[in-house]
Amino acid sequence: MRDPRALLRATAVIAWLLHALPAAAADLDQAPNLLGGLGGLRPTLAARGITLGLTETSEVLGNLSGGVRRGAEYDGLTQLSLAVDTSKAFGWPGGTFDLSALQIHGRSLSATNLDNLQTVSGISGDRSTRLWELWFQQSFLDGKADVRVGQQSLDQEFIVSQYSGLYLNTMMGWPMLPSADLYAGGPAYPLSSLGVRLRTQPTGALTLLGGVFDDNPPGGSFADDAQRRGREAFGTRFNLNTGALVIAELQYAVDLPAASEAPCSGANCGLPGTYRLGAWYDTARFPDPRFDAAGRSLADPASDGRPFEHRRNFSVYGVVDQMLWRESRGPSFVAAFARIMGAPGDRNPIDLSINAGINVKAPLPGRDDDSFGVGYGVAHVSAHLSALDRDSGLFSGRAYPVRSAEHFVELTYQWQVAPWWIVQPDLQYIYNPGAGIADPVQPTRRIADELVLGVRTVITF
Repeated sequence: MRDPRALLRATAVIAWLLHALPAAAADLDQAPNLLGGLGGLRPTLAARGITLGLTETSEVLGNLSGGVRRGAEYDGLTQLSLAVDTSKAFGWPGGTFDLSALQIHGRSLSATNLDNLQTVSGISGDRSTRLWELWFQQSFLDGKADVRVGQQSLDQEFIVSQYSGLYLNTMMGWPMLPSADLYAGGPAYPLSSLGVRLRTQPTGALTLLGGVFDDNPPGGSFADDAQRRGREAFGTRFNLNTGALVIAELQYAVDLPAASEAPCSGANCGLPGTYRLGAWYDTARFPDPRFDAAGRSLADPASDGRPFEHRRNFSVYGVVDQMLWRESRGPSFVAAFARIMGAPGDRNPIDLSINAGINVKAPLPGRDDDSFGVGYGVAHVSAHLSALDRDSGLFSGRAYPVRSAEHFVELTYQWQVAPWWIVQPDLQYIYNPGAGIADPVQPTRRIADELVLGVRTVITF
């Protein structure tokens, strides 16, 4: 940590947790929120269709080996949400209004110490207090369809895995491919975009999801993903001047009678799963990773440095969430997930990304609400970007690393101390950081593999 006071605070928090948690776990209130009913405010609001949410996520992560430097960083996220059921509030049936805001604090370990692609924390971002989502949703056809209009973050509904949310690594949420290939990483945490989304459920097993959104929340160039420019620092940029991002997803659920993760018995002990197939299409222009407009390599000293721009971009993806085993008359189950995405390599830095993992619910006796997981991710650099590295070596006459792929493995345990409190120790190992990017200290060598340890705590107020 660059700030010694932050290091002392983080150390004190960890020490206090290690001392206090064993004794506190048996006595903590079983209410879903730390502050309960807020002196009667929550029940009063709920009677009027208003739900108020407040969570604080804090974590300390550090790399014990590898990276551009050793050390640890603290980062945190305060999230406020307000949901209104318009039927209770105004007598307008089928409507939902949602507002959420973020307060991001601390530093990103990946940005300061690791220089890796698949960043180790899904809550990291530019320090800011900002609007996240602001939308209205209306259901119709007796609840078989609904439409949502407003400022939306796609990672809340699209390309989602049911089981990957257990992990800390960013790419277990919003994958590496759109994070690298869309403007500013696309409309995903901590960003969002104006758009409209339609969802229909023609049968109990089949769901169709589609939408059109602005593709560039900050409104800058492709290489400029700054989140603190002008009004975008507060999440109110509302850019509509770059391109349209069209996305569609088909979801198919199996074993619906057993879709609940509650203890099963008899015929209810099926193995539920959900299978998703989708694609996105972007109408904007995208820079070639290797060539300029004249067909020269961007590494060529004669190049003007301005990449050739391709019209439009697209990607296809598939997501599988499948329960593999479940305990009869008990809470335990084992589930697996996998997600694969591909995109053309002539206009994208990443042409393939994969996430997968196996989760165990209630892994220890008496710990019914705990979870354990082993996850894996890979981000493959496109052939055009690898060729640019070779061109750099050719024109400079020096041997530079050629980027290929970055892999990570994550082991995590989510300890449900109380219904409102989660503590989660985590280990990640990153192989070939940055897909083999050059070490800034020794440019002819790649950054050494990284071992990251840390702990996250989530409190629901």
